[in-house]
Amino acid sequence: MKKTEIQRPNILFILSDDHTSQAWGIYGGILKDVVHTPNISRLADEGIVLDNCFCTNSICTPSRATILTGQYSQHNGVYTLADALSPDSMNIAKVLHENGYQTALVGKWHLKKQPAGFDYFNVLPGQGRYWNPILKNKENWEDGYGGGKEYKGFSTDVIADLSIDWMKNRDKTKPFMMMCHFKATHEPFDFPDRFKHLLDSVEIPEPASLFDAGPETTGRTFKGQVLENLRDRYLENTRNPDYWAQYPELPFSVDGLSAKEQRRKTYHKLVKDFIRSGAAIDDNIGKLLDFLEAEGIADNTVVIYTADQGYFLGEHGFFDKRLIYEESLRMPFVIRYPKEFNGGQRIDDIILNIDFAALLADYANIEKPGFVQGSSFRENLKGTTPNDWRQSMYYRYWLHSVDRPAHFGIRNQRYKLAFFYGQPLSMKGTQQETTAPAWEFFDLQKDPKELHNAYGEAEYDAIIAQMKEELIKLRNECGDTDDKYPVMQEIIENNWQD
Repeated sequence: MKKTEIQRPNILFILSDDHTSQAWGIYGGILKDVVHTPNISRLADEGIVLDNCFCTNSICTPSRATILTGQYSQHNGVYTLADALSPDSMNIAKVLHENGYQTALVGKWHLKKQPAGFDYFNVLPGQGRYWNPILKNKENWEDGYGGGKEYKGFSTDVIADLSIDWMKNRDKTKPFMMMCHFKATHEPFDFPDRFKHLLDSVEIPEPASLFDAGPETTGRTFKGQVLENLRDRYLENTRNPDYWAQYPELPFSVDGLSAKEQRRKTYHKLVKDFIRSGAAIDDNIGKLLDFLEAEGIADNTVVIYTADQGYFLGEHGFFDKRLIYEESLRMPFVIRYPKEFNGGQRIDDIILNIDFAALLADYANIEKPGFVQGSSFRENLKGTTPNDWRQSMYYRYWLHSVDRPAHFGIRNQRYKLAFFYGQPLSMKGTQQETTAPAWEFFDLQKDPKELHNAYGEAEYDAIIAQMKEELIKLRNECGDTDDKYPVMQEIIENNWQD
């Protein structure tokens, strides 16, 4: 339902894959002086940065479904990488389209079925490829990896150029929502030739936990996706040019290196490639912003840049995402809207990806759709955070494996509590081997890098008990009670008072 009619802004929603906050510069950290992100800094200077924006399921396909639907995974049915978003599902593009917006999507989709709610789409099949990408539109769509058309060039450049072409040819009598979704910085972290020599002779700083040897050093309860797995992928692609991932800057060798030296070499390759891949995103953000300026619509366009989740860049000795740990959980997010707020601001309210759809509806002057579980944070951005705004958030990762068990948890401004229940629950793509239930607790004020699992320590007993109560409350509020999983009921009953 429309609110009282006012001039409605255009919306440019730019989404990248895995472009974690550690590589944005504006969030500080050890990489802030080596990343190449002038246009992200430009957006931050002209807009607002969210310091506590989080995803509710840190993996690509579910996070993208949540962004579109405003729903947790258990409501939109997209739990794992193997699930699809049904074209019949309600999403924010459909709502805006029904209320007079032109809607378009270019780039990574990753939700399997044909996109719905868009006047125009041109999307990568699956992950797509970095060079000479194939993109599929309504005219040449085929389910799976068939169909589409090849576009010459590097994917980040191609996706930005196609987005600009659509905006140039839009119906200028209507507002638009353009969703420009980059493949970068997803593995294999490729980059265009113009950034090939970025970071030549630059010494990359290393995280304090790079040589974290395993659970025995931090009290964590699982192995995780360690850098040695990425090392093995580099080596396999060096041996096999037809490997599933085509990494840049090969060959890669660790001959004669100690285990510690191998981890260090893998880390440095990962981070340099990642930063170069991110530089191409930043380059194209600048191109998109320049187009809005040249078109004379910058002031009346809401520009958002975010990533579908975070990513480990060597912290804990990890790469990839999935976990409730900060580097994976945090979604970097910057928004610019000159008509409504001044730039150079930051807010630390807890914002979730279930909130994005509600915010877009709000800017489009539409009442929050009934299917959306999140809330608009427009007032938060204007400096008037509602008194009843959330003080904690709920997270659940469903794609169980032995090294990264399925888990759920709660995070507030200071503390984090996670329950690794370790069950596949018949979810698509999960490992069937289970893991023993385990709790983890972190005091983020004393231990911001989550290097010490303090669960079971007497000084936190009362806090943990309170957080378990709050966790039950959040699970009930978002409709994630595990009622249909008897094994979960038993596990929770037997482990809740540990």
